[in-house]
Amino acid sequence: MKTEAEVKDFIENGEKKYFSNLTIDCAIFGYHERQLKILLAKWKDLNGYSLPGGFVDRKEALSQAANRILKERTSLEKVFLQQFYTFGDSEYRMDNYKKFQKKFLPANNWLRNRTFSIGFYALVDYSQVTVEEDILTEAYSWQDIHDMPKLLFDHNEMVEKALNSMRLNLYHQPIGYNLLGDEFTLPEIQSLYETILDKKFDRRNFPKKLLSLGLIKDTNKVRNIGQHRSPKLYKFDLKKYKQALKEGMVLGF
Repeated sequence: MKTEAEVKDFIENGEKKYFSNLTIDCAIFGYHERQLKILLAKWKDLNGYSLPGGFVDRKEALSQAANRILKERTSLEKVFLQQFYTFGDSEYRMDNYKKFQKKFLPANNWLRNRTFSIGFYALVDYSQVTVEEDILTEAYSWQDIHDMPKLLFDHNEMVEKALNSMRLNLYHQPIGYNLLGDEFTLPEIQSLYETILDKKFDRRNFPKKLLSLGLIKDTNKVRNIGQHRSPKLYKFDLKKYKQALKEGMVLGF
């Protein structure tokens, strides 16, 4: 929604196109300079941040709606997207949403219905994101997950559950592949896993484990970063990586 006319039409007639009590909220994670970041939307007039989200079209599957919302916010397609939780029971969600409704919505409007949210988390290439703002948002910003503000509604709970889900899935899904560039050094991939899991690994055993499993391979290239410093570059062996995940191989470090 880009214009006031579109917003007005959405508020007055949106129920014809969208389910009235079902939304999707996306925890969009990016990795940059050894920090795990999340994309937050700052709302106009509410003086607060939330996760990007939107309503589900009556003709859409949930996964289609999640991909559409992600594309609308980031301009990206075909990224890693995982459903992780359904939200609706929180008293905090109910109280905050009622305050929002009273301030912005006319009585008996369809948007006043009790709303349930399906949580998805996405893993994106930080450098490829082009944020698309709309008339409801003041700005979008990437923020370190360790230094986030208090979010609107129950979105702090959403981020916490998204992080927990991603950490559990790190051993079973191609999360590393989706957050690193095509080529990387061994310290870079180790740093990624350490950042996501918030723990340290032995700098000798970690790369040995990845190499022994055949999940990454030497590109026979180096990165020149200074005198006497030219670390080797590696890449995921995507065929073996996907096969290992399919067979249930656990990346236990």
